Amino acid sequence: MHGEPKIEEFLEQRRFALAGLSRGGGKWGNRVMRDLTDKGYEILPVHPAADAIDGVRCFSSLADLPEKVEGLILVVPPKATENLVREAAELGIPRIWMQPGAESPEAVRLCRKHGIDVVFGECIMVRSRRPPNPVK
Repeated sequence: MHGEPKIEEFLEQRRFALAGLSRGGGKWGNRVMRDLTDKGYEILPVHPAADAIDGVRCFSSLADLPEKVEGLILVVPPKATENLVREAAELGIPRIWMQPGAESPEAVRLCRKHGIDVVFGECIMVRSRRPPNPVK
């Protein structure tokens, strides 16, 4: 896991892409989207087959997003994470948060290889509740 400054920089962004939602609404990705939306973040869901989830328009891939995002949240299996990291690197997405269970050593290695700030081993729903550390 990267240290506190990387987490704080990630959470300072207000718009994220999010991969790992289900149409049924019961997956962790859906919970992450609701939690962050309730906290005032704008979430752009990425789903290869859904037009909308929970009334929010979905995009079939990162390349289909209408505007650049500064962060990508992944709540998908590790192999899918690795593929999405490659796509994010091609698109210049500078930050990735891998929810617990989404990370793999290869995905982390790919982030570092491409200069992407990566957070893993931490839950974004928990960390976004904590106030930032005071500047010393």
